[in-house]
Amino acid sequence: MTKILIIEDNNDIRENVTEILRLCGYEVYEADNGKTGTEIAIKHLPDLILCDIMMGDLDGYGVLHLLSKNDATKTIPFIFMTAKSERADIRKGMELGADDYLTKPFDDTELLNAIETRLRKKVIQQEYYSKSIQSLNNIVAEKDGLNELKFALEERKVRSFKKNQTIYYEGDRASGIWVVLDGKVKTTKMAEDGRELMTGMFEADAFIGINTLFSGDSYNETAIAIEDCHLSNFPRDQFEKFIVLYPDVAEKFIGILSNQIRQQEEQLLQLAYQSVRKRIAEALLRLQKQENTNVVTISRIDLAAMSGTAPETVSRTLSDFKDEGYIEKKGSSITILEQQRLERLKN
Repeated sequence: MTKILIIEDNNDIRENVTEILRLCGYEVYEADNGKTGTEIAIKHLPDLILCDIMMGDLDGYGVLHLLSKNDATKTIPFIFMTAKSERADIRKGMELGADDYLTKPFDDTELLNAIETRLRKKVIQQEYYSKSIQSLNNIVAEKDGLNELKFALEERKVRSFKKNQTIYYEGDRASGIWVVLDGKVKTTKMAEDGRELMTGMFEADAFIGINTLFSGDSYNETAIAIEDCHLSNFPRDQFEKFIVLYPDVAEKFIGILSNQIRQQEEQLLQLAYQSVRKRIAEALLRLQKQENTNVVTISRIDLAAMSGTAPETVSRTLSDFKDEGYIEKKGSSITILEQQRLERLKN
């Protein structure tokens, strides 16, 4: 039976929600304050937690913070119930790791839909996560340290990001490395003239933010979801322990970091010495290789950031490529027709 914990200091609301959930077949635990709720969560490990924000001894933010630090409770779906619906309050809760919000007063349908959606997403995310982690076997091999890392990654909570949502900003304190489970993510830096330069593009099974582990406490670029995606964060302090304990982990990630640095060096050389046509041709071929298909999907702005040009220049150059028979273009979808001719142009 699915277990749900409700933490609410208003007796009427708590009793009403409890009655609804029990009628729907859920096993319900109740707590009238944050401290008791935290203790019940750790003891009984519910499948989902409903929690009020404004409580006396320990508010909802405090409950979520404590549970997120406990290995046994940090992945439990957490829904806030609150009369506070201001954007700042919602953002604070989401930054702490809340999965959803219910704004009081809510009806039975809203309550049950929110619960069912979160429980269903948890199952889907676990399936995605297991599948994605499975594909990391080419990294894991048979070495003890990498196997331990694999098991640790499997226990991390999955975070969803919508298209164009920022995962972290340049200058933010580095919380750890991110693993892309599905979807696409780009990393960017802002040039002095205000132009955005794309420093990397990452798909499923890629690691983001590795350089911060070796270079400093802050992210040195901004990471943004190109499309809806799921990621998992591995805390920096835990990862540093893996590097100290297991030389094979350090060796593998130094290799990944070296490849990323080499790719960025090549990109900088192209920006410094190649013509606009060559840079855009190289960017298209890089996308083709990465996605392993002749049809690549990228916005004009992202292609400009990737090739270090202006969006208007990208539009003109793509029109020229189309007229010359190199590509076909429909919206943000680009079909490469003449790979060899683009290769010659790039070289």
